[in-house]
Amino acid sequence: MSIKKSEEIISEASPHTIKKFNLIEEYVKAWAPKLLNNFNCHELVFIDCMCNSGEYRDKVGNCIYGTPVRVAKILDGFAKAYPSKTISMYFNDLSKEKIDYLSSLIKISSPNCKINLSVKDGNVLLREIANRVTSNANTSYLLVYDPYEAAIDWRALYPYLNNWGEVIINHMLYDSTRAVKMAKSTQAIQKYEQTYLEDIEALLPYGSDKSAYEKRIETIIKALRNKHKYYIASFPFFNSRNTIVYDLIHCTNSIVGFRLYKQVAWKVFGGKSSTYNTFGQENQLTLDFDNGGQITTPSFAECYYVKDIAEYLQNRFCGKDKVPFTEVWAALDNHPIFPADGFRNEIKRELKNLYGATITRDTVSFRR
Repeated sequence: MSIKKSEEIISEASPHTIKKFNLIEEYVKAWAPKLLNNFNCHELVFIDCMCNSGEYRDKVGNCIYGTPVRVAKILDGFAKAYPSKTISMYFNDLSKEKIDYLSSLIKISSPNCKINLSVKDGNVLLREIANRVTSNANTSYLLVYDPYEAAIDWRALYPYLNNWGEVIINHMLYDSTRAVKMAKSTQAIQKYEQTYLEDIEALLPYGSDKSAYEKRIETIIKALRNKHKYYIASFPFFNSRNTIVYDLIHCTNSIVGFRLYKQVAWKVFGGKSSTYNTFGQENQLTLDFDNGGQITTPSFAECYYVKDIAEYLQNRFCGKDKVPFTEVWAALDNHPIFPADGFRNEIKRELKNLYGATITRDTVSFRR
């Protein structure tokens, strides 16, 4: 392979991109066995409709494998462990060269594990396989929708959002917060209008306000749902300059998947909610004169820590005596960012150390 060809196929992966690969990989590791152990699940489907070549280099030249290579290895292993189940994977890219290269990287040895490679627009693929993937009640799926820029085709996503499966959407905020206000060409304007289902004039007041774009995407997802109950968990990814690049949004009608995604995300981020660098300031003691001069530590909307979970619970249950932990954990189960699973001991410790809570095996008493 020539140097030029190699550079076109194998691109550089930034730290936040590698962290994204890690999150999807760890989620698949946790997600797959939960479904494969379910009697009603006969087939597991994973879709990466914009998958690239499967191989990258980090900034110092080390080989980094992307989502399709990692997931294929994981699911092939599960296929061996669950021979009565069918596992299907769909990997697609616009570049034939990248798909050919990906084909050379993926090795599948289980007869009940199938790989489907294609070269086309990812949205076209989703439309082609939608009926097969989403119409069978015994098929569970995870779709990773990872466009190269802020371009979301909601018509292609619609059937996947409305059936028994899960969808992870990469919302490219870095693109939108910089470029919407500068969009002049018909192509650029149509892209943003399609993504946010608003006329460009309605989007211009958003400016660089990332929360406005985030709320709009969440509103669209909820509006497209046929059923009322739906869980959306969104985690931001920042670059080395602490600038937000994208949100990785998890959508599901299962609270089990919702809880699992939050738990895995916090574990991958190292016990916090994002890649944002707070430079240790989260532990800096300050006086809160608005609350009687209490000693406290700062919170960051860009990145939450376990201490922020404890603060949320203290505010919610302040002064209540002997609250069952089942009630406490249920409050976190429905929170869009904070997990309970995987962090219960740490949360108990912070409640006791920061707020003087009285902890027993089954209950917690909150001070005023």
